[in-house]
Amino acid sequence: MHSHGGGGGAESLFFIPAVAALVAYWAGAMSPRSGRWPWYRTVFFTAGVAAVLVTVLNPLAQLAHRDFAVLSVTHLLAGMLSPLLLVLSRPFTLALRTLDVFPARRLSRLLRSRFVRFLSFPVTAAVLNTGGMILMFRTGLLTAMQESMPVHWLVTFHLLAAGYLFTASVIGRDPSPHRASYRLRAVVLVLSIAAHNILAKTIYADPPAGIPAAAAEQGALVMYYGGGVLELALIILLCRQWYASARPRGRAASVDRQQ
Repeated sequence: MHSHGGGGGAESLFFIPAVAALVAYWAGAMSPRSGRWPWYRTVFFTAGVAAVLVTVLNPLAQLAHRDFAVLSVTHLLAGMLSPLLLVLSRPFTLALRTLDVFPARRLSRLLRSRFVRFLSFPVTAAVLNTGGMILMFRTGLLTAMQESMPVHWLVTFHLLAAGYLFTASVIGRDPSPHRASYRLRAVVLVLSIAAHNILAKTIYADPPAGIPAAAAEQGALVMYYGGGVLELALIILLCRQWYASARPRGRAASVDRQQ
């Protein structure tokens, strides 16, 4: 494996947006406008920010370039676990409750825009998410990540953004005037899980260029079994929402408030 170049202490700058996001969320959660915001959503948001932050900081960032299994762990943290936690924290719901009228209206218009509708459509989100993972492990992008810290950061950002879009398109409970049907979301989720599992199996059988077979096997196992746990969580949450949608309105609303 290659080593990073040009990283230095620049990764510490990521504390700035991370802390800013946490302060903004915590302030909103403690605001009287939030309406007794559930404490566990604040925990989800904090953990989600922490999960992606550790992937761009040392020692994990450096270890990921010496150990393919650690690189697979960072993939799960930034592309699957962090998006799941952030989606469960419902940040846009909190923002719409606590922002002043003018910024809240602007945010609402953005969420209703055609651009957001296109990106948040389950098929689009799945292509961006799964396609990014395939490009990361099956093209020269993997080598570029190993040789350049900025490329590593950009790929991590894509994993987070695409993972968030995909997770939100499947189980998101933030306001969305154009949410897809449960049937479509279920089909897309199953196909995405299949694609992720196939990618892990092909890495196990045919290691990426420059990755020793033993290291590829370990990384593939991390992707397959670690990803399987998070994918199971998505399945359970989607089924729970689907089941609740068929229940009487009062019970469905109760389930919605708990998520």
